[in-house]
Amino acid sequence: MSVLPAKNARFEWSVPVAVAGAGGCGLCAGLAARQAGAEVLILERDAAPMGTTGMSTGLIPGAGTRMQREKGIEDSPERFAEDMLAKAKRQTDADAVLALARESARTVEWLAGECGVALSLVDSFLYSGHSVKRMHGSPNRTGAELMGSLLDACASAGADLLTDARVSHLFADAEGRIKGLRCARPDGSTEDLGCEALILACCGFAGNQEMVAEYIPELRHAEFFGHPGNQGEAVQWGRELGAAIADIRSYQGHGGLAKGYGVPILWPVILEGGIQVNLQGRRFSNESLGYSEQAVEVLAQPEHVAITVYDQRLHELMHEFNDYREAITAGAVRKASTPEELAESFGLPAEALGKTLAETAALTRGEAADPLGRDFTGRPELAAPWYGVRVTGALFHTQGGLRVDARARVLREDGRAFPNLFAGGGAARGVSGPSRWGYIAGNGLLTATTYGRLAGETAAGLV
Repeated sequence: MSVLPAKNARFEWSVPVAVAGAGGCGLCAGLAARQAGAEVLILERDAAPMGTTGMSTGLIPGAGTRMQREKGIEDSPERFAEDMLAKAKRQTDADAVLALARESARTVEWLAGECGVALSLVDSFLYSGHSVKRMHGSPNRTGAELMGSLLDACASAGADLLTDARVSHLFADAEGRIKGLRCARPDGSTEDLGCEALILACCGFAGNQEMVAEYIPELRHAEFFGHPGNQGEAVQWGRELGAAIADIRSYQGHGGLAKGYGVPILWPVILEGGIQVNLQGRRFSNESLGYSEQAVEVLAQPEHVAITVYDQRLHELMHEFNDYREAITAGAVRKASTPEELAESFGLPAEALGKTLAETAALTRGEAADPLGRDFTGRPELAAPWYGVRVTGALFHTQGGLRVDARARVLREDGRAFPNLFAGGGAARGVSGPSRWGYIAGNGLLTATTYGRLAGETAAGLV
């Protein structure tokens, strides 16, 4: 068992608030708890904190922020909630969606103001599913930047961080109150730590092949592009404690991971007019529906790959993202003067690719309706020089997990909250519904940062 009776513990020391995991959620939780006056210890399994956040673009959605107002953008939590519900086909917890939307602006402004994270509004394009521009990111739009700023803020606030400390077991009494935890050290030794409140910020199970095969078999050919710490401990502990678990088959995929390079080609290249073709040189889906659902579409193609095709305008737009600049440096991006040259570069039939590009141009001019359902109008036609990247489908992180309430308290099957157990980020149930199609850009960091902040504040209030 991973949850042991409290009487079996040999607590060598104790701390009021313990946080398992030092990704974006854990750092936000520890920082919020410390700012609220509680002593806190964040435990991280790795030698250096990174987590899923460190591998992301670091973009956080916020509805009604001062950054939006400065750009003349009108937004509201209710509008944001409606966008999330529409994307998830209303197959998610509407109360949780609205609660997160109402807290989103506060989280963004807390990070930018009290925590010193250099966030600005991404106003160069609109992400699919969002009705207004509400994504906020660091200067280079990287999760590594966000993590660096959070680590600096934790150090300044006095939120202690212990690395190389993997939480292996929890200690609980008969009523489900967490009394402490056991952490394993690299030399094989273990330490028992007592706590008055525990926040689970150890992400989901995307790195656990057995759990992925059981719950998300459609991604058996997908590359895992996430942190190896995604092993599903929070779900396992929750089950042993009798916690409610929901949307276990939900996840964020990505249909644009550069094959063989491990760098994501981010979705603005598609949303602003780029397309994907298979090895026959033909489009095969409505690429604009979202990068998460596109993962399965790409994996269904021959050799489980596609070619993302775009032009000079989009090439320049994508330079805003560090990931794209890394893809160029790595050699994943190829340039061609003609469609024939581009086809030869990727081993595609030139005639078929040329026909696809001509059809796309006609769709952009509004001369026909796309049989795949995409609207290309309102943007410039793609034009030479051409660019392409060979991509595959990837699994980034899971979205199912422990049910939590509006204060990030873990809930039992009967709806009652555990007395001192909290969860956020990938450890908690997200708001993307039961499958891949419900993920809207930013859902992952919305629940990581906001549930992390709420868990820290509430846990501090207990102690």
